[in-house]
Amino acid sequence: AKIIEVAKRLSLQAAKGGVGGGEKLCEKHQEVLKLFCEEDQAPICLVCRESQAHRAHAVVPIEEAVEEHKEKFQAHVKILKDRKEKLLGQKRAEEGKSL
Repeated sequence: AKIIEVAKRLSLQAAKGGVGGGEKLCEKHQEVLKLFCEEDQAPICLVCRESQAHRAHAVVPIEEAVEEHKEKFQAHVKILKDRKEKLLGQKRAEEGKSL
């Protein structure tokens, strides 16, 4: 669920592109959120990156984080779809037995 939440947040921000396009700003510094803190799983601005709160954390450009989380999300969706198909097959088999 957390991966889905992060992927949605990042996808929306990446899709908007540019401050004029509605890109989100840091509430604390009013700077564009260009980075993603891996430890806190949150977008941050360049000023936040230099703050004590994130200085020691692993940080990547937000576009990279979007792609990485998108790939993880798609992998999880595939696993869930496969499980769903397997369960539907089992359900049909059990319904056939009961008939």
